[in-house]
Amino acid sequence: MKGSKGIDNPAFVASSPDTPRRLVPSPSHVEVSVLTTNIRREDSQPKEPQKSPDLPLSSVTTPGSQEGSGPVSQSEFEEGPCGWGNFQPQCFQRCNTPRGFLFHYCLLALTQGIVVNGLVNISISTIEKRYELKSSLTGLISSSYDISFCLLSLFVSYIGERGHKPRWLAFASFMLGLGALVFSLPKFFSGRYQLGSLFEDACLAEKNKTICTASSSSLFKYLYVFILGQLLLGTGGTPLYTLGTAFIDDSVPTHKSSLYIGIGFAMSVLGPAFGYVLGGQLLTVYIDVDSGQSIDVTEDDPRWLGAWWIGFLLSWLLAWSLIIPFSCFPKHLPGTEEIQDGKISQAHQSGSVQHTDRNFGQSFKDFPAAVKNLMRNTVFMCLVLSTCSEALVATGFATFLPKFVENQFGFSSSSAATLAGSVLVPGAALGQILGGMLVSKFKMTCKNIMKFTLLTTIIALILSLVFLYTTCENAPFAGVSESYNGTGQLGKLTAPCNANCNCLRSYYYPLCGGDGVQYFSPCYAGCTNSISKKHPKVYQNCSCIKRKIEITPTPSSPDFEAKAGKCSVQCKNLPIFLGIFFAAIVFTFMAGTPITVSILRCVNQNQRSLALGIQCMLLRILGTIPGPIIFGIAIDSTCILWDINKCGIKGACWVYNNIQMAYMFMAISIICKILTVFFNGCAVFLYKPPPSATDVPFQDQDAVVTTVSLECDLNEAGNKG
Repeated sequence: MKGSKGIDNPAFVASSPDTPRRLVPSPSHVEVSVLTTNIRREDSQPKEPQKSPDLPLSSVTTPGSQEGSGPVSQSEFEEGPCGWGNFQPQCFQRCNTPRGFLFHYCLLALTQGIVVNGLVNISISTIEKRYELKSSLTGLISSSYDISFCLLSLFVSYIGERGHKPRWLAFASFMLGLGALVFSLPKFFSGRYQLGSLFEDACLAEKNKTICTASSSSLFKYLYVFILGQLLLGTGGTPLYTLGTAFIDDSVPTHKSSLYIGIGFAMSVLGPAFGYVLGGQLLTVYIDVDSGQSIDVTEDDPRWLGAWWIGFLLSWLLAWSLIIPFSCFPKHLPGTEEIQDGKISQAHQSGSVQHTDRNFGQSFKDFPAAVKNLMRNTVFMCLVLSTCSEALVATGFATFLPKFVENQFGFSSSSAATLAGSVLVPGAALGQILGGMLVSKFKMTCKNIMKFTLLTTIIALILSLVFLYTTCENAPFAGVSESYNGTGQLGKLTAPCNANCNCLRSYYYPLCGGDGVQYFSPCYAGCTNSISKKHPKVYQNCSCIKRKIEITPTPSSPDFEAKAGKCSVQCKNLPIFLGIFFAAIVFTFMAGTPITVSILRCVNQNQRSLALGIQCMLLRILGTIPGPIIFGIAIDSTCILWDINKCGIKGACWVYNNIQMAYMFMAISIICKILTVFFNGCAVFLYKPPPSATDVPFQDQDAVVTTVSLECDLNEAGNKG
């Protein structure tokens, strides 16, 4: 190079005539920059002394940046007022703040939680009955959201990183509303629900014989409408937890970011609770309430179906009402550039090649290199894998904890779901907020945040041993664990006392006899009469129930032979179990927000959204999708009484071994939490913060990483020389 006394290297050219010592990469995008004064010692020829041996870090420029040490161009932070074009009302500007954006973000997260994790889950059983779908097909409906999310999360987070994030959230609002609307459409195109004949559950010597038929229903086609609705919901949910989280982190100082993100995540946890409450209330309304015709069935009738579709219409309106507010927000909130100037890079120094071009990531052709760069960040991958193992346990508990409570402590399905929700939802929301508050209050660095998450996961691991304390014996069950007054065989529901009743094993209607033994149904108990006016329903003349003959009746003597429902379980560990399990949930979710903040800190500034996209994709592939499957397989292995339908095909499980189920829950929980502790520990051990000399704003992050890496390489070369 002319005018230079260093090594002649064609990869570097002088940046400007007035600064002959400052060199920048050529357009060939060489990924390192060097100062000629740093390589002077490698020349074997004696050189002239340099006039400026040390230049400030701000003089190192990168492709696509302004030469010199001036601030970042205004185009990078398009701060502006709230509105559309020239229409910028003063009242709108009150919302043009981080708190205003957080308010609307929380509403969108709440809506998404209500629909996806609330209304869909509570309506699945009703949809299955109304449209005559198999459980495997309704499982496909539930999984369609995660499939859509996985397919789109990487692309949306990568493309939206440098785009207008609030408008992406307006798009998310539109897609969530559209998905909810499409999901409700089968109600309006499938016609009115036709009530079938009432099934007689008592013991009758003569019954119409059921015929095994395998004909397909004409309602099957609506399966594809439900799947389409879920795919649209997944499309809308993708920008919410990737671009929305990154935008919040952009708009607030580092020490406040965890608090804001924690509040947003807490609302996403409360969403399912609102969805379950809303959906539960709507299921008490008849499905064809819009027809205006009176019906003669009640909720106790097995033919009853609730108005599952109303909640989706309400969510559609709520989601679309957020399109206008999000479209008003500017690309960056006022003050974002000043906030970014005050932030210090804490990206993990992995030693891998860093891309220093500020234009890197603006073209889709950089997508593979960007993903590869993040996947080579060991700290980032450890944090992501720890969230995957936690998500596997969390989704498993959310799905099957009601069933665990129902079987262990003898509650009804509705009571068990309410009790489990009252522990899971408040515990998860409290944990998210507490984690964010503690990180924000103590202004933890990235390293300290990782140590905090490691501590909380260790405590949650210890508390998971609570399942050892909740093992409850099964209640006596005729034909399963008890004989029919000394007759019949264990493992067979049929005995001489009910042999002539023509009972169906596919109709499970538990009955508690006056002898304290539980029966599969009134038919299997040999009951011929019932009193439906009483609640619960009372049965009489039961040939399989042996009544105790008392000479003098006492007030405690039962005045019935059997009543509908399960027998009460003599297990007194419920309060202790709920208390300890609540603490375990709090400490589990207390690590949720800090881990997200750690992920945002340990990667380069321009790859944060993509990092969240990779996390969300792997979270579903390795966590939320296989979680319920693994828990379901483990629970089914403890089944001791299966449903056998009229065609002889095995269906759902009716009775489980309680002790084995508790051990299965504990085993899966302990294994996953050990993995979580391991990956969090690896992240703490492997994390290498930038040297203190490089404490510069995010805008100069890439240039600093390049200079530091190059200086290390030159020092190593000098030592070898």
